[in-house]
Amino acid sequence: MHEIVILSGKGGTGKTTLTGAFVQLASNPVICDLDVDAPDLHMLLHPENESSHDFFSGHEAVIDPDRCTGCGLCADLCRFHAVQSQDAVFSINPIKCEGCKVCVAFCPEKAIDFPESHCGTWHTASTRFGPMIHAQLFPGAENSGKLVALLRQHARELAQARGLDLVVSDGPPGIGCPVISSLSGAGSALLITEPTPSGVHDLKRVSELCRHFHIPAAIIINKSDLNPGITREIKDWCAKKEWSLAGEIPYDAAATRAMVDGKVLPEFLPSDSALLGTLRDVWKRVEGLIEAKRAAWAFVSAIQAFSEKERQRVER
Repeated sequence: MHEIVILSGKGGTGKTTLTGAFVQLASNPVICDLDVDAPDLHMLLHPENESSHDFFSGHEAVIDPDRCTGCGLCADLCRFHAVQSQDAVFSINPIKCEGCKVCVAFCPEKAIDFPESHCGTWHTASTRFGPMIHAQLFPGAENSGKLVALLRQHARELAQARGLDLVVSDGPPGIGCPVISSLSGAGSALLITEPTPSGVHDLKRVSELCRHFHIPAAIIINKSDLNPGITREIKDWCAKKEWSLAGEIPYDAAATRAMVDGKVLPEFLPSDSALLGTLRDVWKRVEGLIEAKRAAWAFVSAIQAFSEKERQRVER
């Protein structure tokens, strides 16, 4: 089974639009939306949830008013100003609480509980292009990296259970914790960029992240005709850094119209569309990179199996 994560380094490059196109062009993949802070792939795929689960992570303080004597020590000790009082009744503002547990440890009446924090929900769903795993963190909730790891685990388990050999994940933007969590242990990455100064800057950042984790990556230049000069700069940089260039996709207003219509590009475009042909060609190149990676892993596995047999023969 191969897991490919589609990243962009920044928002607005067309990552989710292209992810939606590729999951239709792929052969029955497991689809995973890892942008748990601001997911939007569901607006194109319209998943029907089959099961939903609460996501708990971290802890937050909760004052029991029946046990609290109103001494105010917790308010004095809280450096985040999360303890609030009204008419001598103390409570915790969950938005401000950082879960440091100082108030819990020093409360003389042991009146402060420390339950797990309910941070969001995650779902197993079906779509017209295959099964899907997706989630939504509550506003301001933390531990998005942990939720991303949870989604990836369940996506792989779902693929194994259904005999599917490809997981296509729409990754989060940027290079922070959720991106690191989405990359760790992935088979390969697909980096979407645009020909703008910020696009180039953030492409370089996320590509270095892939290199750090030894994740092979290919690059797609989206809206490539908007600035041919910067497009050439990106292509030259790819050649210099030995990154695979999966293709260039020109700007087309049909991408916006398809999004408004709630469709992915291949089902929205006419069959003779030049853009559709370009998308198919790009995905064929991506599939070639995936097959090369699979072949490499098969070779390594065969060598390891042979070495193990030789070790056992020598020991006998």
